[in-house]
Amino acid sequence: MIDWDVAVTTGTRLVRPGPQVDIADARQAVSQLRELSVTAQGHVTEFTGMSPLEPAGPAVVVDRPGWIRANVEGFRAVLEPILDRLGSSRLGNATGPVSTAVGSRVTGAQLGAVLSYLAGRVLGQYELFLPPDPDGTAPTGRLTLVAPNIVQVERELEVDPRDFRLWVCLHEETHRTQFTSNTWLREYVQGQMQEMLLASDMDAGAFLERLRAAGDAVVDVMRGGNANLIEAFQSPAQSEILDRITAVMTLAEGHGDYVMDAVGPSVVPSVAEIRRRFQRRREGANQVDRIIRQLLGIDLKMKQYEEGAAFVRTVVEQVGMAEFNRVWESPSTLPTMDEIRDPQSWISRVVRSRPLPEGDGQVSAGE
Repeated sequence: MIDWDVAVTTGTRLVRPGPQVDIADARQAVSQLRELSVTAQGHVTEFTGMSPLEPAGPAVVVDRPGWIRANVEGFRAVLEPILDRLGSSRLGNATGPVSTAVGSRVTGAQLGAVLSYLAGRVLGQYELFLPPDPDGTAPTGRLTLVAPNIVQVERELEVDPRDFRLWVCLHEETHRTQFTSNTWLREYVQGQMQEMLLASDMDAGAFLERLRAAGDAVVDVMRGGNANLIEAFQSPAQSEILDRITAVMTLAEGHGDYVMDAVGPSVVPSVAEIRRRFQRRREGANQVDRIIRQLLGIDLKMKQYEEGAAFVRTVVEQVGMAEFNRVWESPSTLPTMDEIRDPQSWISRVVRSRPLPEGDGQVSAGE
């Protein structure tokens, strides 16, 4: 259903080259990013009180084509087993090998085109889904930083390079800490993604209907509407699952933004100026870029930063970091999207409802 080689070839062919950097500066940037990713680990662990259960070395630093290849590998690791299970029955049994091959190449080219756009914008990520090691062992995640994008943004913002690089590392290291301190979280996210795919009702007729909906979404955005392609391709069952995925990713992204800014003043002297300029850059895209961002759901991700950070900030201010960290205990303590928008409801459900220790508050029969 997806030609992964075509995705890589298309993405690496379409991606724009990074900024012009001489060899010495490029090597210095890579070396410093690796060093600062390790520095950030200590700051994040100390501030959050979370203890990673897996060893964490320096981040992997890549260029734009390297980011594309890594993400295709990740998509393949998590999607291929599910797509194989869906098989031809979901896309119509009448399709023959020729049409299937053509369709897989088209899908691969579409994925590659999307990744080529994102590869010029992503500063870093914690890769949850990696191909198994040669011995079949499922690997832990991998922290990746995209050096040319970091250099390009720090130049555009005209900020101190070291401060900006550490600031970015604080955010991405927070993600690594989230998933390595709570090993159930990776399986939970992967399970939700697989469940969403399996909830698809994509027979041939439904697929054509979704394509029409996608076309309507493009027209709506061009006219200034709020549609996006993610919503256009959802079934009702998938929408419910996506709400759960959105909630946990909003929490994760908001937590990363909260930590990077809260830790920042003590270790990143220019953090306030970096945040101000970075936020202005997020909001200042041209019209074409805004349309693409909305269609791909990137504007939704930006909203996740804001809503998630507001949730974390409110909860920490009211009950402290240790009680906030109860969000990571199990799927049942994760906030819903409604709770993220109303932090007090999460506090009431999870923190205030904590059972009293045995014997506390109980009156004996003789009293």
